[in-house]
Amino acid sequence: MIAAVALAILTGIGSAVAPAAPAMDHPFGVGEKLTFDVRFGPLKVGTSTMEVREITHIRGRAAYKTYFSVQGGTFFYKVDNLLQSWIDVETMSSLRFVQRLDEGSRERERHFEIYPDRSVYVEVTKSPKEHPSVSNPLDDGSFLYFIRTIPLEVGQTYEFNRYFMPDRNPVKVRVARRERIVVPAGTFNAIVLQPTIKSKGVFAEGGQAELWLSDDERRMVLQLKTKVAFGSLNLFLRSFTPGR
Repeated sequence: MIAAVALAILTGIGSAVAPAAPAMDHPFGVGEKLTFDVRFGPLKVGTSTMEVREITHIRGRAAYKTYFSVQGGTFFYKVDNLLQSWIDVETMSSLRFVQRLDEGSRERERHFEIYPDRSVYVEVTKSPKEHPSVSNPLDDGSFLYFIRTIPLEVGQTYEFNRYFMPDRNPVKVRVARRERIVVPAGTFNAIVLQPTIKSKGVFAEGGQAELWLSDDERRMVLQLKTKVAFGSLNLFLRSFTPGR
């Protein structure tokens, strides 16, 4: 449900090349868990979690295994979505991506194996086949960790060409402003991003999505607001556990 992203150069108010993060210099670690209140408009309707479960190995590469879930709904619309991403610890490239969407009457699960060394991906089906990908690919879940690792300058609009499905690129991230916000977890200085991607979902074009990150070395996700087909979806940080 939460959409994805990628890397290259930028356009917009400012002008700069999107920077790469140093290997292993990450503001999160195993054990980090962010818990959010989910609201549709003014109604609190569920809970969301974003966590780094462990470091495992995929095809000989050390990888963060991350989960991003959204659960809740109203009497007329239910959501139970889960994104699982396996992210190369050194390069922040996606190695595996599993997406389970259960929204209203729609239910779907997809599993992708991603091969950054060959710039291809395979959807695991009864008849799997290779598809062209990109260098240093990212998926929907891994983008939320990647964006926390790079410098962000207010007034710049960055374009990323790293989404693992090439036709979804470029994804744009505008760094809109800094502000101080209050969420259930406390009061924070925040940097506000406006991401858009060429697909349906939370960061879809026209959704007017905004993402608040803490304006400190942790770069935690504090708040997310967007317009979706069934109304206004809002996530507010309720609690957090730092990673190791």
